[in-house]
Amino acid sequence: MTALLIGACSLLGLLVGSFLNVVIARVPAGESVVSPRSRCPGCQTEISPRDNIPVLSWLILRGKCRTCSMSISSRYPIVELLTAIVFASFAWHFGWSAVLPAFLYLGAIGVALAMIDLDVRRLPDVIVLPSYVVALVLLGVGAVVDGTPEVMIRAVLGGLALYAFYFLLMLIKPAGMGFGDVKLAGVLGLYLGFLGWGSVVIGGFLGFALGGLVGGGLMLARRAGRKSMIPFGPFMLTGAFLAVFWGEILAQAYLDQLNL
Repeated sequence: MTALLIGACSLLGLLVGSFLNVVIARVPAGESVVSPRSRCPGCQTEISPRDNIPVLSWLILRGKCRTCSMSISSRYPIVELLTAIVFASFAWHFGWSAVLPAFLYLGAIGVALAMIDLDVRRLPDVIVLPSYVVALVLLGVGAVVDGTPEVMIRAVLGGLALYAFYFLLMLIKPAGMGFGDVKLAGVLGLYLGFLGWGSVVIGGFLGFALGGLVGGGLMLARRAGRKSMIPFGPFMLTGAFLAVFWGEILAQAYLDQLNL
């Protein structure tokens, strides 16, 4: 039964990933994600349903428009596959839990926000702010169905804690932390707090650790300097995703070492 769930979530991830490509392209430009239908940027031909099958259509067309042969970025199938992998991973981790939909939503907005931040150095409010409400509702429903409504108190406190921590960092060093990062931190804190305080701490730590490693690597490769602006959202999201799976385990291992 778990294999069936993973397969279903993988397929759902491919479909959601196809929609996320529209979100990633249109939201930063302030355009509707509903209309008009997707078109080739070269010849403006509307994309037909047969050419809009996630991953498969791109492979069949060899990464080109059917009408004008303009190249289609490989990032489209990459986003679809990445979303499918994230969905499948959450399905494997949570199984048939009522909280799974909440984390699938996190996976979807996480992929979209990471890509948008890489593109335009922004984390759009139109995605982040509604996610507070969606996260509270989905996590709350999952907690009630699973018989653990009390964990929502910790979830809210986790969101407040991570928001406050990032807000303080922004006040201390405004050039190094944007308000978009602060608002995203609150959403991630809700999810990580739902899982446990260890996840909140590990998720926050991993975001900075990954950012530091990549930033240091770019500087060594002379691809960036000390004053280069590197989007932090993708590192925050990656750290949070890793903490979903291993946050409590790593936190407990660290505490066990302290007791030696």
